[in-house]
Amino acid sequence: MNYEIVTLPEKIVVGVTARTSHTDPQCQQVIGGLWQKFMEEGIWTSIQNQANPYCLGLYSGYDETSYDVTVGAEVTKNENPQLVEKIIPAGNYAVFQIRGDVVKDVAEAWNKIWALPLERSFTGDFEEYLSNENGVAEIKIYIALK
Repeated sequence: MNYEIVTLPEKIVVGVTARTSHTDPQCQQVIGGLWQKFMEEGIWTSIQNQANPYCLGLYSGYDETSYDVTVGAEVTKNENPQLVEKIIPAGNYAVFQIRGDVVKDVAEAWNKIWALPLERSFTGDFEEYLSNENGVAEIKIYIALK
């Protein structure tokens, strides 16, 4: 699976968060439920100071068994007290470009990424949803590196 290495500045993300794990049988429902809440309850359109027009799926707070999932948006300044704030640390990231279904193709990409011998830092991995037309999405997956 091809990728490039980029250096990113720190980013502020606000959104809705839940804790889950890959071994949780409800993991997909937890993540899907966050996306549903984010879109259907108008959270996306209510976020102030959006840095760009992209929704993000952020994975952070990793420990041996679980992690936080945040569905949100990058902001230039957090003036959204009703939402959870997370920081994507500055650093090097492996970036994977995906085109396809937001569920099936993203899940397949993650399975391939997990199998790669990347020196991950587990400080914050995220998906950037660039477009979605007729069910075909353009997505970038960023993996934090040591």
